Amino acid sequence: MHSGGKGISKSSLPYKRAPPSWLKITPEEVSEHITRLAKKGLTPSQIGIILRDSHGIAQVKNVTGNKILRILKANGTCSAQPHPLLPAAAGRLLVFSAAAAARGDQEISFVVVVVVVLFLSSYARENSNVACGAGLCSRSSARGF
Repeated sequence: MHSGGKGISKSSLPYKRAPPSWLKITPEEVSEHITRLAKKGLTPSQIGIILRDSHGIAQVKNVTGNKILRILKANGTCSAQPHPLLPAAAGRLLVFSAAAAARGDQEISFVVVVVVVLFLSSYARENSNVACGAGLCSRSSARGF
């Protein structure tokens, strides 16, 4: 109760990286199911949750050899916007609509711009595959957003 330790309890991936012996679905069927769900408009995270909950596939990479996003890129059904930017875009729209409702508040619009620019520039620095022409790199983020 009065110790400084926090414990080591956490979830961990299994050491064995092969699919379970009871799983009878083939990698081709998993890939087809992933593309079907992506065409419905689901994100890779949502696809993984559906596969885990309804089909018993804990890790898609253990069954197919590829991650969900790589399967989507190979099939050409990947969304144009990077997956980590989807919540930022939705949040940005909510904050902009709130700022439009309170037109006299100049501080909220400044905070919105600063937060969005900082997030996008850090994302562009971490992932160098994002094109600067899309308005996501540090030199054009002030103009793009």
